Amino acid sequence: MKLSDLLNDIPVLEMNVKPELEISGVSYDSRTVQPGHLFVAITGYSADGHKYIPDALNRGAVCVLCERKPAGEIPFVLVPDCRVALAQLGANWFDHPADRMTILGVTGTNGKTSITYLMKAVLEKTLNAKVGLIGTIQNMIGDRCLPADHTTPESFELQRLFAEMATAGCTHVVMEVSSVGLYLHRTDCVPFAVGAFTNLTEDHLDFHKTMEAYRQAKALLFRRSAFSVFNIDDPEVARTMEDAACWTLSSSAAGKPADLSASGIELGPDHVAFTAEYKGERVPVQVGIPGGFTVYNALTVLGMAIGVGIPLRKAAAALAESRGVRGRMEVVPTPGKPYTVLIDYAHTPDALENVLRSVRGFCKGRIIAVFGCGGNRDPFKRPIMGKIGVRYSDLAVITSDNPRKEEPEKIIADILKGADEVGKPYLVVVNRREAIARAMAEAKPEDVVVLCGKGHETYQIIGTEVTHLDEREEVAKNL
Repeated sequence: MKLSDLLNDIPVLEMNVKPELEISGVSYDSRTVQPGHLFVAITGYSADGHKYIPDALNRGAVCVLCERKPAGEIPFVLVPDCRVALAQLGANWFDHPADRMTILGVTGTNGKTSITYLMKAVLEKTLNAKVGLIGTIQNMIGDRCLPADHTTPESFELQRLFAEMATAGCTHVVMEVSSVGLYLHRTDCVPFAVGAFTNLTEDHLDFHKTMEAYRQAKALLFRRSAFSVFNIDDPEVARTMEDAACWTLSSSAAGKPADLSASGIELGPDHVAFTAEYKGERVPVQVGIPGGFTVYNALTVLGMAIGVGIPLRKAAAALAESRGVRGRMEVVPTPGKPYTVLIDYAHTPDALENVLRSVRGFCKGRIIAVFGCGGNRDPFKRPIMGKIGVRYSDLAVITSDNPRKEEPEKIIADILKGADEVGKPYLVVVNRREAIARAMAEAKPEDVVVLCGKGHETYQIIGTEVTHLDEREEVAKNL
Protein backbone atom coordinates (compact mmCIF):
# COMPACT_ATOMS: atom_id res chain seq x y z
CA MET A 1 0.00 0.00 0.00
CA LYS A 2 1.25 3.49 -0.80
CA LEU A 3 2.09 5.65 2.21
CA SER A 4 -0.33 8.33 1.00
CA ASP A 5 -3.23 5.84 1.09
CA LEU A 6 -2.19 4.57 4.50
CA LEU A 7 -2.14 8.12 5.87
CA ASN A 8 -5.62 8.96 4.61
CA ASP A 9 -7.57 11.03 7.19
CA ILE A 10 -4.54 11.27 9.50
CA PRO A 11 -3.37 14.81 10.34
CA VAL A 12 0.31 15.06 9.36
CA LEU A 13 2.46 17.82 10.86
CA GLU A 14 5.58 17.12 8.84
CA MET A 15 7.16 14.36 6.73
CA ASN A 16 10.38 13.84 4.83
CA VAL A 17 9.39 10.86 2.69
CA LYS A 18 7.61 10.62 -0.63
CA PRO A 19 3.88 9.81 -0.49
CA GLU A 20 4.42 7.09 -3.13
CA LEU A 21 6.61 5.05 -0.77
CA GLU A 22 5.38 1.44 -0.71
CA ILE A 23 4.59 0.06 2.75
CA SER A 24 4.49 -3.73 3.25
CA GLY A 25 3.04 -3.72 6.78
CA VAL A 26 2.53 -1.79 10.02
CA SER A 27 4.19 -2.52 13.38
CA TYR A 28 3.95 -0.75 16.72
CA ASP A 29 6.34 -3.21 18.43
CA SER A 30 9.87 -3.03 17.08
CA ARG A 31 10.31 -6.77 17.66
CA THR A 32 7.67 -7.55 15.01
CA VAL A 33 9.04 -5.22 12.32
CA GLN A 34 9.65 -6.78 8.91
CA PRO A 35 11.41 -5.22 5.89
CA GLY A 36 9.21 -2.57 4.31
CA HIS A 37 7.15 -1.86 7.44
CA LEU A 38 5.97 1.45 8.82
CA PHE A 39 6.94 1.58 12.51
CA VAL A 40 4.56 3.47 14.84
CA ALA A 41 6.41 4.85 17.87
CA ILE A 42 3.69 4.79 20.52
CA THR A 43 4.37 6.56 23.81
CA GLY A 44 3.17 3.98 26.30
CA TYR A 45 2.88 3.83 30.08
CA SER A 46 5.83 1.51 30.64
CA ALA A 47 7.88 2.19 27.50
CA ASP A 48 8.33 4.90 24.88
CA GLY A 49 8.28 3.60 21.33
CA HIS A 50 10.55 6.43 20.22
CA LYS A 51 13.41 4.68 22.03
CA TYR A 52 13.00 1.69 19.74
CA ILE A 53 13.22 3.56 16.44
CA PRO A 54 16.85 2.44 15.82
CA ASP A 55 15.87 -1.18 16.43
CA ALA A 56 12.91 -0.88 14.04
CA LEU A 57 15.14 0.61 11.34
CA ASN A 58 17.70 -2.15 11.82
CA ARG A 59 14.94 -4.70 11.27
CA GLY A 60 13.95 -3.11 7.98
CA ALA A 61 11.40 -0.38 8.72
CA VAL A 62 11.31 2.09 5.81
CA CYS A 63 9.55 4.88 7.69
CA VAL A 64 8.70 5.91 11.24
CA LEU A 65 5.43 7.50 12.37
CA CYS A 66 6.18 9.49 15.50
CA GLU A 67 5.19 12.36 17.79
CA ARG A 68 8.74 13.70 18.19
CA LYS A 69 10.97 14.46 15.25
CA PRO A 70 13.86 11.97 15.20
CA ALA A 71 17.44 13.12 14.95
CA GLY A 72 19.50 12.41 11.85
CA GLU A 73 18.48 11.26 8.40
CA ILE A 74 15.59 9.07 9.46
CA PRO A 75 12.51 8.81 7.20
CA PHE A 76 9.59 9.98 9.32
CA VAL A 77 5.98 11.15 9.44
CA LEU A 78 5.22 13.47 12.36
CA VAL A 79 1.70 13.34 13.82
CA PRO A 80 0.02 14.91 16.90
CA ASP A 81 -0.91 11.55 18.50
CA CYS A 82 0.42 8.14 17.50
CA ARG A 83 -2.41 6.23 19.21
CA VAL A 84 -5.05 8.18 17.31
CA ALA A 85 -3.08 7.66 14.11
CA LEU A 86 -2.67 3.91 14.76
CA ALA A 87 -6.45 3.45 14.87
CA GLN A 88 -6.84 5.17 11.51
CA LEU A 89 -3.88 3.26 10.08
CA GLY A 90 -5.61 0.01 11.02
CA ALA A 91 -8.88 1.04 9.41
CA ASN A 92 -7.06 2.15 6.24
CA TRP A 93 -4.79 -0.90 6.04
CA PHE A 94 -7.67 -3.39 6.37
CA ASP A 95 -10.02 -1.32 4.17
CA HIS A 96 -12.48 -0.31 6.89
CA PRO A 97 -13.94 -3.76 7.67
CA ALA A 98 -16.14 -2.46 10.52
CA ASP A 99 -18.09 -0.40 7.99
CA ARG A 100 -19.29 -3.64 6.39
CA MET A 101 -20.81 -5.00 9.62
CA THR A 102 -23.17 -3.87 12.39
CA ILE A 103 -21.12 -3.21 15.53
CA LEU A 104 -22.72 -3.32 18.99
CA GLY A 105 -20.65 -2.26 22.02
CA VAL A 106 -21.22 -2.68 25.75
CA THR A 107 -19.43 -0.70 28.46
CA GLY A 108 -19.82 -0.53 32.24
CA THR A 109 -18.13 -1.99 35.29
CA ASN A 110 -20.18 -5.19 35.51
CA GLY A 111 -22.23 -7.29 33.12
CA LYS A 112 -20.33 -6.73 29.86
CA THR A 113 -19.34 -10.35 29.27
CA SER A 114 -22.78 -11.82 30.00
CA ILE A 115 -24.54 -9.22 27.87
CA THR A 116 -22.31 -9.79 24.85
CA TYR A 117 -22.87 -13.56 24.91
CA LEU A 118 -26.63 -13.16 25.34
CA MET A 119 -26.76 -10.55 22.57
CA LYS A 120 -24.80 -12.83 20.24
CA ALA A 121 -27.32 -15.59 20.85
CA VAL A 122 -30.28 -13.26 20.22
CA LEU A 123 -28.83 -12.03 16.91
CA GLU A 124 -28.13 -15.59 15.79
CA LYS A 125 -31.58 -16.89 16.71
CA THR A 126 -33.64 -13.97 15.41
CA LEU A 127 -31.69 -12.92 12.32
CA ASN A 128 -29.94 -16.20 11.50
CA ALA A 129 -26.81 -14.05 11.40
CA LYS A 130 -23.17 -15.03 11.70
CA VAL A 131 -21.93 -13.00 14.66
CA GLY A 132 -18.49 -12.07 15.89
CA LEU A 133 -17.76 -11.54 19.58
CA ILE A 134 -14.88 -9.64 21.20
CA GLY A 135 -14.37 -9.77 24.94
CA THR A 136 -12.64 -10.79 28.13
CA ILE A 137 -12.88 -14.57 27.96
CA GLN A 138 -12.24 -15.09 24.25
CA ASN A 139 -12.99 -13.74 20.80
CA MET A 140 -15.37 -15.62 18.50
CA ILE A 141 -16.04 -15.72 14.78
CA GLY A 142 -19.36 -17.51 14.63
CA ASP A 143 -18.65 -20.71 16.59
CA ARG A 144 -14.86 -20.51 16.17
CA CYS A 145 -13.04 -19.39 19.31
CA LEU A 146 -9.88 -17.30 19.35
CA PRO A 147 -7.72 -16.33 22.36
CA ALA A 148 -8.15 -12.83 23.84
CA ASP A 149 -5.25 -10.89 25.36
CA HIS A 150 -7.25 -7.78 26.28
CA THR A 151 -10.94 -7.07 26.80
CA THR A 152 -10.64 -4.53 23.98
CA PRO A 153 -7.71 -5.29 21.64
CA GLU A 154 -5.19 -2.66 20.51
CA SER A 155 -6.69 -0.63 17.65
CA PHE A 156 -4.65 -2.20 14.82
CA GLU A 157 -5.36 -5.73 16.11
CA LEU A 158 -9.03 -4.82 16.50
CA GLN A 159 -9.22 -3.83 12.84
CA ARG A 160 -7.38 -7.04 11.90
CA LEU A 161 -9.99 -9.01 13.84
CA PHE A 162 -12.83 -7.09 12.17
CA ALA A 163 -11.31 -7.92 8.78
CA GLU A 164 -11.16 -11.61 9.63
CA MET A 165 -14.77 -11.53 10.80
CA ALA A 166 -15.99 -9.72 7.68
CA THR A 167 -14.13 -12.15 5.41
CA ALA A 168 -15.69 -15.08 7.29
CA GLY A 169 -19.17 -13.70 6.58
CA CYS A 170 -20.03 -12.04 9.90
CA THR A 171 -22.77 -9.43 9.55
CA HIS A 172 -22.78 -8.35 13.20
CA VAL A 173 -20.17 -7.97 15.95
CA VAL A 174 -20.87 -7.68 19.66
CA MET A 175 -17.99 -6.42 21.76
CA GLU A 176 -17.04 -5.48 25.28
CA VAL A 177 -15.71 -1.93 25.27
CA SER A 178 -13.42 -1.25 28.21
CA SER A 179 -12.74 2.18 29.69
CA VAL A 180 -9.03 1.63 29.07
CA GLY A 181 -9.70 0.76 25.42
CA LEU A 182 -11.80 3.88 24.96
CA TYR A 183 -9.26 6.15 26.63
CA LEU A 184 -6.37 4.72 24.61
CA HIS A 185 -8.23 5.25 21.31
CA ARG A 186 -8.47 1.52 20.55
CA THR A 187 -12.05 1.93 19.37
CA ASP A 188 -11.50 5.05 17.29
CA CYS A 189 -12.75 4.51 13.72
CA VAL A 190 -15.34 1.97 14.91
CA PRO A 191 -18.88 2.94 13.81
CA PHE A 192 -20.98 1.64 16.70
CA ALA A 193 -24.57 1.08 15.62
CA VAL A 194 -25.49 0.51 19.28
CA GLY A 195 -23.68 1.37 22.50
CA ALA A 196 -24.91 0.13 25.88
CA PHE A 197 -24.13 1.32 29.42
CA THR A 198 -24.65 -1.10 32.33
CA ASN A 199 -23.40 0.55 35.53
CA LEU A 200 -20.43 2.25 37.14
CA THR A 201 -18.70 1.20 40.35
CA GLU A 202 -15.11 1.57 41.51
CA ASP A 203 -12.65 -0.24 39.25
CA HIS A 204 -9.49 0.39 37.21
CA LEU A 205 -8.50 3.33 39.43
CA ASP A 206 -4.89 2.17 39.17
CA PHE A 207 -5.16 3.39 35.57
CA HIS A 208 -7.75 6.20 35.64
CA LYS A 209 -6.80 7.50 39.13
CA THR A 210 -10.24 9.03 39.83
CA MET A 211 -13.85 7.92 39.43
CA GLU A 212 -14.55 11.01 37.34
CA ALA A 213 -11.82 10.12 34.86
CA TYR A 214 -13.15 6.55 34.78
CA ARG A 215 -16.69 7.78 34.10
CA GLN A 216 -15.53 10.15 31.37
CA ALA A 217 -13.70 7.32 29.63
CA LYS A 218 -16.86 5.19 29.62
CA ALA A 219 -18.87 8.12 28.27
CA LEU A 220 -16.72 8.25 25.13
CA LEU A 221 -18.68 5.32 23.68
CA PHE A 222 -21.87 7.37 23.52
CA ARG A 223 -20.29 10.06 21.41
CA ARG A 224 -19.50 7.41 18.81
CA SER A 225 -22.74 5.41 18.75
CA ALA A 226 -25.80 5.91 16.56
CA PHE A 227 -28.12 4.47 19.24
CA SER A 228 -27.60 3.89 22.95
CA VAL A 229 -29.19 1.82 25.69
CA PHE A 230 -28.60 2.78 29.31
CA ASN A 231 -29.63 1.59 32.76
CA ILE A 232 -31.43 4.56 34.29
CA ASP A 233 -31.33 2.95 37.76
CA ASP A 234 -27.57 3.48 38.04
CA PRO A 235 -26.77 6.69 39.94
CA GLU A 236 -23.94 7.57 37.54
CA VAL A 237 -26.04 7.28 34.40
CA ALA A 238 -27.17 10.91 34.12
CA ARG A 239 -23.65 12.32 34.06
CA THR A 240 -22.34 9.52 31.89
CA MET A 241 -24.99 10.06 29.21
CA GLU A 242 -25.19 13.86 29.33
CA ASP A 243 -22.97 14.30 26.26
CA ALA A 244 -24.41 11.38 24.31
CA ALA A 245 -24.69 12.37 20.67
CA CYS A 246 -27.18 9.69 19.63
CA TRP A 247 -30.70 8.33 19.97
CA THR A 248 -31.20 6.87 23.43
CA LEU A 249 -33.33 4.18 25.07
CA SER A 250 -33.54 4.05 28.86
CA SER A 251 -34.28 0.90 30.88
CA SER A 252 -35.32 0.34 34.49
CA ALA A 253 -36.04 -2.57 36.78
CA ALA A 254 -36.83 -0.34 39.76
CA GLY A 255 -40.09 1.23 38.64
CA LYS A 256 -38.55 4.45 37.31
CA PRO A 257 -40.07 6.06 34.20
CA ALA A 258 -38.15 4.51 31.32
CA ASP A 259 -38.58 3.53 27.69
CA LEU A 260 -38.11 -0.15 28.54
CA SER A 261 -39.08 -1.49 31.95
CA ALA A 262 -39.27 -4.73 33.93
CA SER A 263 -42.08 -5.53 36.35
CA GLY A 264 -43.33 -8.60 38.19
CA ILE A 265 -39.76 -9.77 38.76
CA GLU A 266 -39.35 -13.36 39.93
CA LEU A 267 -35.94 -14.60 41.11
CA GLY A 268 -35.44 -18.36 41.15
CA PRO A 269 -32.42 -20.57 41.93
CA ASP A 270 -31.91 -21.30 38.23
CA HIS A 271 -33.65 -18.44 36.39
CA VAL A 272 -35.20 -14.99 36.47
CA ALA A 273 -38.57 -14.03 35.03
CA PHE A 274 -40.28 -10.69 34.51
CA THR A 275 -42.58 -8.75 32.21
CA ALA A 276 -40.89 -6.35 29.81
CA GLU A 277 -42.84 -3.32 28.58
CA TYR A 278 -41.90 -1.13 25.61
CA LYS A 279 -44.21 1.35 23.88
CA GLY A 280 -47.30 -0.27 25.41
CA GLU A 281 -46.32 -3.83 24.47
CA ARG A 282 -45.97 -6.23 27.41
CA VAL A 283 -43.94 -9.41 26.89
CA PRO A 284 -43.07 -12.18 29.37
CA VAL A 285 -39.32 -12.79 29.69
CA GLN A 286 -37.50 -15.72 31.26
CA VAL A 287 -33.71 -16.22 31.34
CA GLY A 288 -32.02 -19.35 32.67
CA ILE A 289 -29.41 -17.44 34.68
CA PRO A 290 -30.14 -16.70 38.35
CA GLY A 291 -29.50 -13.38 40.07
CA GLY A 292 -31.09 -9.96 40.21
CA PHE A 293 -28.43 -8.51 37.92
CA THR A 294 -29.63 -10.91 35.21
CA VAL A 295 -32.78 -8.78 34.99
CA TYR A 296 -30.62 -5.74 34.20
CA ASN A 297 -28.51 -7.70 31.74
CA ALA A 298 -31.63 -8.99 30.00
CA LEU A 299 -33.12 -5.48 29.77
CA THR A 300 -29.90 -4.23 28.17
CA VAL A 301 -29.97 -7.06 25.63
CA LEU A 302 -33.63 -6.36 24.80
CA GLY A 303 -32.85 -2.66 24.38
CA MET A 304 -29.91 -3.42 22.09
CA ALA A 305 -32.10 -5.76 20.05
CA ILE A 306 -34.66 -2.99 19.63
CA GLY A 307 -31.81 -0.74 18.50
CA VAL A 308 -31.07 -3.01 15.54
CA GLY A 309 -34.73 -3.51 14.64
CA ILE A 310 -35.53 -6.82 16.35
CA PRO A 311 -39.08 -6.87 17.78
CA LEU A 312 -39.31 -7.16 21.57
CA ARG A 313 -41.26 -10.42 21.47
CA LYS A 314 -38.75 -12.13 19.17
CA ALA A 315 -35.82 -10.98 21.29
CA ALA A 316 -37.51 -12.25 24.47
CA ALA A 317 -38.15 -15.65 22.88
CA ALA A 318 -34.48 -15.91 21.90
CA LEU A 319 -33.38 -14.96 25.42
CA ALA A 320 -35.47 -17.78 26.83
CA GLU A 321 -33.33 -20.25 24.85
CA SER A 322 -29.99 -18.73 25.89
CA ARG A 323 -27.92 -20.33 28.62
CA GLY A 324 -25.56 -17.47 29.38
CA VAL A 325 -21.81 -17.52 29.87
CA ARG A 326 -19.63 -20.28 31.22
CA GLY A 327 -18.47 -19.32 34.70
CA ARG A 328 -20.87 -16.40 35.16
CA MET A 329 -23.58 -17.48 37.65
CA GLU A 330 -23.39 -20.86 35.94
CA VAL A 331 -25.78 -23.46 37.37
CA VAL A 332 -23.97 -26.78 37.76
CA PRO A 333 -26.17 -29.89 37.40
CA THR A 334 -26.73 -31.65 40.75
CA PRO A 335 -29.25 -34.39 39.89
CA GLY A 336 -30.93 -35.91 42.90
CA LYS A 337 -29.64 -33.27 45.30
CA PRO A 338 -31.95 -30.77 47.07
CA TYR A 339 -29.46 -27.89 46.83
CA THR A 340 -28.04 -25.69 44.06
CA VAL A 341 -24.40 -25.20 43.04
CA LEU A 342 -23.30 -22.08 41.15
CA ILE A 343 -19.92 -21.19 39.66
CA ASP A 344 -18.96 -17.54 39.26
CA TYR A 345 -15.78 -15.72 38.31
CA ALA A 346 -16.13 -13.30 41.26
CA HIS A 347 -12.51 -12.65 42.26
CA THR A 348 -12.66 -9.00 43.34
CA PRO A 349 -14.36 -7.48 46.41
CA ASP A 350 -17.08 -5.77 44.36
CA ALA A 351 -17.81 -8.87 42.28
CA LEU A 352 -17.93 -11.12 45.35
CA GLU A 353 -20.36 -8.82 47.12
CA ASN A 354 -22.57 -8.48 44.03
CA VAL A 355 -22.79 -12.23 43.53
CA LEU A 356 -23.55 -13.09 47.16
CA ARG A 357 -26.10 -10.28 47.53
CA SER A 358 -27.75 -11.42 44.31
CA VAL A 359 -27.94 -15.04 45.51
CA ARG A 360 -29.52 -13.80 48.74
CA GLY A 361 -32.38 -12.48 46.62
CA PHE A 362 -33.54 -15.97 45.66
CA CYS A 363 -31.92 -18.39 48.13
CA LYS A 364 -34.49 -19.99 50.43
CA GLY A 365 -31.89 -21.80 52.51
CA ARG A 366 -28.31 -20.91 53.38
CA ILE A 367 -25.57 -19.46 51.19
CA ILE A 368 -22.33 -21.45 51.36
CA ALA A 369 -19.54 -19.45 49.71
CA VAL A 370 -16.22 -20.99 48.66
CA PHE A 371 -13.60 -18.36 47.86
CA GLY A 372 -9.95 -17.38 48.10
CA CYS A 373 -7.51 -14.82 46.69
CA GLY A 374 -4.80 -15.12 44.08
CA GLY A 375 -1.12 -15.19 44.98
CA ASN A 376 1.36 -12.60 43.70
CA ARG A 377 -1.53 -10.20 43.21
CA ASP A 378 -2.99 -7.23 45.12
CA PRO A 379 -2.66 -8.25 48.79
CA PHE A 380 -4.73 -5.30 50.03
CA LYS A 381 -7.97 -6.80 48.76
CA ARG A 382 -7.54 -10.01 50.76
CA PRO A 383 -8.95 -8.84 54.13
CA ILE A 384 -11.66 -6.93 52.26
CA MET A 385 -12.75 -10.09 50.49
CA GLY A 386 -12.56 -12.03 53.75
CA LYS A 387 -14.94 -9.57 55.39
CA ILE A 388 -17.34 -9.58 52.41
CA GLY A 389 -17.31 -13.36 51.96
CA VAL A 390 -18.13 -14.05 55.60
CA ARG A 391 -20.61 -11.19 55.98
CA TYR A 392 -22.75 -12.03 52.96
CA SER A 393 -22.79 -15.82 53.31
CA ASP A 394 -24.17 -18.09 56.00
CA LEU A 395 -21.08 -20.29 55.85
CA ALA A 396 -17.81 -19.28 54.21
CA VAL A 397 -15.28 -21.90 53.16
CA ILE A 398 -12.00 -20.04 52.69
CA THR A 399 -9.56 -21.79 50.38
CA SER A 400 -6.93 -21.31 47.66
CA ASP A 401 -7.35 -19.60 44.30
CA ASN A 402 -4.20 -19.68 42.14
CA PRO A 403 -1.68 -19.21 44.99
CA ARG A 404 1.14 -19.07 42.44
CA LYS A 405 4.50 -18.58 44.19
CA GLU A 406 3.03 -17.54 47.55
CA GLU A 407 2.33 -19.94 50.38
CA PRO A 408 -1.45 -20.64 50.40
CA GLU A 409 -1.52 -20.42 54.18
CA LYS A 410 -0.04 -16.91 54.06
CA ILE A 411 -2.69 -15.75 51.61
CA ILE A 412 -5.45 -17.25 53.75
CA ALA A 413 -4.00 -15.59 56.85
CA ASP A 414 -4.40 -12.24 55.09
CA ILE A 415 -8.01 -13.10 54.20
CA LEU A 416 -8.76 -14.04 57.81
CA LYS A 417 -7.77 -10.56 59.04
CA GLY A 418 -11.00 -9.31 57.47
CA ALA A 419 -13.06 -12.45 58.09
CA ASP A 420 -12.42 -12.27 61.84
CA GLU A 421 -13.90 -8.76 62.01
CA VAL A 422 -17.37 -10.06 61.13
CA GLY A 423 -17.77 -12.32 64.10
CA LYS A 424 -19.36 -15.23 62.23
CA PRO A 425 -18.08 -18.81 61.93
CA TYR A 426 -16.21 -19.93 58.83
CA LEU A 427 -14.17 -22.90 57.63
CA VAL A 428 -10.62 -22.95 56.28
CA VAL A 429 -9.82 -25.74 53.80
CA VAL A 430 -6.55 -24.96 52.02
CA ASN A 431 -6.93 -27.53 49.23
CA ARG A 432 -9.57 -26.24 46.82
CA ARG A 433 -10.79 -29.69 45.75
CA GLU A 434 -11.33 -30.58 49.40
CA ALA A 435 -13.02 -27.22 50.01
CA ILE A 436 -15.59 -27.92 47.29
CA ALA A 437 -16.24 -31.38 48.74
CA ARG A 438 -16.65 -29.92 52.23
CA ALA A 439 -19.06 -27.23 51.04
CA MET A 440 -21.24 -29.80 49.28
CA ALA A 441 -21.16 -32.07 52.34
CA GLU A 442 -22.39 -29.14 54.45
CA ALA A 443 -25.24 -28.28 52.03
CA LYS A 444 -28.82 -28.88 53.15
CA PRO A 445 -32.12 -28.67 51.23
CA GLU A 446 -32.65 -25.31 49.49
CA ASP A 447 -29.08 -24.17 50.22
CA VAL A 448 -27.01 -22.55 47.45
CA VAL A 449 -23.30 -23.37 47.20
CA VAL A 450 -21.43 -20.60 45.35
CA LEU A 451 -17.96 -21.46 44.05
CA CYS A 452 -16.30 -18.06 43.57
CA GLY A 453 -13.16 -17.04 41.76
CA LYS A 454 -12.45 -19.62 39.06
CA GLY A 455 -15.41 -19.11 36.72
CA HIS A 456 -14.40 -20.20 33.22
CA GLU A 457 -10.91 -21.22 34.37
CA THR A 458 -10.17 -24.95 34.42
CA TYR A 459 -6.85 -24.84 36.24
CA GLN A 460 -5.12 -23.99 39.50
CA ILE A 461 -1.68 -22.34 39.49
CA ILE A 462 0.50 -23.59 42.35
CA GLY A 463 4.06 -22.35 42.20
CA THR A 464 4.82 -22.27 38.48
CA GLU A 465 2.81 -25.41 37.76
CA VAL A 466 -0.58 -25.21 36.07
CA THR A 467 -2.74 -28.08 37.36
CA HIS A 468 -6.05 -29.12 35.82
CA LEU A 469 -8.99 -28.16 38.04
CA ASP A 470 -12.46 -27.96 36.54
CA GLU A 471 -14.96 -27.21 39.29
CA ARG A 472 -17.76 -28.82 37.27
CA GLU A 473 -15.88 -32.11 37.41
CA GLU A 474 -15.30 -31.69 41.13
CA VAL A 475 -19.01 -31.13 41.73
CA ALA A 476 -19.85 -34.27 39.72
CA LYS A 477 -17.35 -36.34 41.75
CA ASN A 478 -18.95 -35.24 45.00
CA LEU A 479 -22.63 -35.76 44.16
